Amino acid sequence: MLNRAVAPPIKDAIDFTLQLKPCEQFTLNNGVPVYLINAGAQDVIQIEVVLYAGNWTEPGQGIAAATNYLLKNGTTNRTAFQINEDFEYYGAYCNRACYNETAVLSLHSLTRHLTKLLPVMKDMLCNATFPEEELEIYKQNSKQRLAVNLQKADFVANRKIDEYLYGKSHPYGTYSNSTDIDALNTGALHSFYSQHYINGACAIFVAGKLPEGLKELLNENFGYLSLHKPTFKVNEIKTIPAIEKKYRIQNDDKAVQGAIRIASEFPGRQHKDFKKIMLLNTLFGGFFGSRLMSNIREDKGYTYGIHSYIQNHTQQSAWVISTDAGKDVCEATISEVYKEMKKLREKLVDDEELLLVRNFMLGGILGDLSGPFQLIAKWKNIILNNHDEKYFYESLDAIRYTTADELMALANEYLQPEKFYELVVY
Repeated sequence: MLNRAVAPPIKDAIDFTLQLKPCEQFTLNNGVPVYLINAGAQDVIQIEVVLYAGNWTEPGQGIAAATNYLLKNGTTNRTAFQINEDFEYYGAYCNRACYNETAVLSLHSLTRHLTKLLPVMKDMLCNATFPEEELEIYKQNSKQRLAVNLQKADFVANRKIDEYLYGKSHPYGTYSNSTDIDALNTGALHSFYSQHYINGACAIFVAGKLPEGLKELLNENFGYLSLHKPTFKVNEIKTIPAIEKKYRIQNDDKAVQGAIRIASEFPGRQHKDFKKIMLLNTLFGGFFGSRLMSNIREDKGYTYGIHSYIQNHTQQSAWVISTDAGKDVCEATISEVYKEMKKLREKLVDDEELLLVRNFMLGGILGDLSGPFQLIAKWKNIILNNHDEKYFYESLDAIRYTTADELMALANEYLQPEKFYELVVY
């Protein structure tokens, strides 16, 4: 019998053996790959249709996002109201999202309702009509939302730092304005839809409690479309970073704080240092107990939170430090960021701090392996970045075994202030 008077033994996360549940795969009749995780006790399922229809492929600003959003706003068989009613009647949730490289149409539903809901998703993928009145509503809402967001320093800072890093003509650095939104038209959307949805490159990710006959059901709905297998690559587009490295922008005369972004170009996931850099980044500013949080929040009290992260791009990436601070302490905050970089370049991380960071990162991964939706998200990240499960285990090894000497060498390579763009938006 369990003795509750005795505390259970404490075990470090680094001592756990982490296993990534294998991902099943099969191919639809049209060559589209389907990746599946069959797990979970609840009668629920998630299906994500991933198409290479992000802004990387758009011929004009905002076309990819508008096309993706309006998938639910009418087809040749259903009005926008009927589409939403179909999902709501069965307690399901259908979402769409547009990213830099890809666009996604996703479904969360009780497993037993798939036969009713997959035909609706198929209809959206094949027969969207982009009605003029729906596009006008979308344009009006987008302009209103943009006008509100442009008054926010953090929104402006996020747009501008990407522009400086990649160039405004690059998919990672571009952004829409009111003129671009006004220029959207149904002809451009239909053309983009035909090329990248009806005849596009596609992969499907499925997770949850999978029913018998799922493969046949998916093939019946998606296997005879004009979709095809993706290469999991996009054509490389050259970045054109800004020459000037320091920017101060007055966005609101009455602002009491500034949005700070400090960022440097950084190689993508294919680079040999990427896995070890994730450990250094977490130590530097990637969790609540990081160096930046301890100094700038806990000690100096300049901000409620400061974070460092590597942008999740498939091509060229960036190392970004992000925070909001009082207007009178923005410059001091930036100075403290550089001081923390200097400490990592000049002094070895002690064993206790390094163990804390290792445990935090591995504990987070352990949580990511706890359910079918988290598992398929992990696999999707691996597959869309053109890796295999070996990458997952190599990442674990980098967390467990990267030494303090290696971290110092990486800090000397990448955490050099002259490599970083500085931006403050007030």
